Amino acid sequence: MIRHDDGRGEASRTGPSRRGLLTGGAGAVAALPLSAAAAARPAPHGAAQGERPRMAVKLRVNGRDHSLSLDPRTTLLDALREHLNLTGSKKGCDHGQCGACTVHLDGRRELACLTLAAAAQGRAVTTIEGLAEGEALHPMQAAFIEHDAFQCGYCTPGQILSAVACVREGHAASDDQIREYMSGNLCRCGAYPKIVEAIRDAAPRMGRG
Repeated sequence: MIRHDDGRGEASRTGPSRRGLLTGGAGAVAALPLSAAAAARPAPHGAAQGERPRMAVKLRVNGRDHSLSLDPRTTLLDALREHLNLTGSKKGCDHGQCGACTVHLDGRRELACLTLAAAAQGRAVTTIEGLAEGEALHPMQAAFIEHDAFQCGYCTPGQILSAVACVREGHAASDDQIREYMSGNLCRCGAYPKIVEAIRDAAPRMGRG
């Protein structure tokens, strides 16, 4: 604490006094129980602590309409798997790098793990479960079976959806072209040669050969 002469031979103080510190400290301590009580106070009715807002989402999947109440951040992949029990679309990397979650939106291939469910509203979603016509397999599904184009099968739904799009896009004219336009779908089992064979075989059956 600094002391100086005020010109009257008396010392005066600068800075906080001892009494001020004690008084201020006592006030801060007294406020603590009030803050703790406020923090412990239950949240208002209907606003549970940690609960996030939800939104109504309408999805048309495999020709059927579904009304869901979802966290706005829900991906299309999670909506399909966790809310509609359509588990054919697989969660591989969850970063859009492996292609296991590939679905069709209005006939175009999209990565469901990178697409918000809300963004799919008003668009036709097709998953592996909706590719066949009743009991009749899609030509690409049949070709994958005939050519043993899978081993563990985890990536197969995404491979098939991407392969169908590859043919429809006109990118199945040669093996090299097939490899190029299927490069976004990874197969840890290394079934790539058989996948190329299956796509090459299915293209004429799809009227694109």
